[in-house]
Amino acid sequence: MPAEIKFCGLTRPDDAALAASLGASFVGAILVGGSRVLTPAAARDVLAAAVGPRRVAVVKLTTPDLMANQGRDAGADILQVHADPTLEQIRALRGAWNGDIWAVVRLGANPTRGDLADLFAAADAVLVDHLVASGLGGSGQRFDWNEHASTLSAARGKGRLVLAGGLTSDNISDAVRTLAPDVVDVSSGVEDAPGIKSPDRMRAFVRAVATSSPFSRE
Repeated sequence: MPAEIKFCGLTRPDDAALAASLGASFVGAILVGGSRVLTPAAARDVLAAAVGPRRVAVVKLTTPDLMANQGRDAGADILQVHADPTLEQIRALRGAWNGDIWAVVRLGANPTRGDLADLFAAADAVLVDHLVASGLGGSGQRFDWNEHASTLSAARGKGRLVLAGGLTSDNISDAVRTLAPDVVDVSSGVEDAPGIKSPDRMRAFVRAVATSSPFSRE
């Protein structure tokens, strides 16, 4: 079964509507940092144009109440929490937020954090992205999939893995084959400019995902 698709960094209602028409399972708006940042009110307008997909608000790790309020103001179903939240922080957020929680883990050359298996069990999904010094994520860069494949496979158990970072229609087959993600998250890889999605690239990405198959995890 093909991986589900999330189109993220959406800034225009028309792009969100197209994502829905292409069969995306998730659409995302960024509420913190970078060239694609929106206010919660603007994010609500963009995400509301996508009828069908679940709506994701990308937030920075702060207090549970602030993150939950941002998600509600954006009309989100899911909070995607950046800045490498801990197990305790995810548990604390459960008390303020009734929707799903995706915990973002940024991977680089350093060893993968030791509590990864616990994080997969506590969050509704773990999103892995490339670690860059200049920001929380959304750099359009990929981490070394092969380097982290065995660690992620062992840690995830029955948890859901969301893969982000530098995905395009040209490399998605390799990414799916290597990591077998449940969801693939694309932003810059389908853009003409930051926040401006290309309909042709979005369609090409969907076609590429549909024909990508992972190695068996058994």
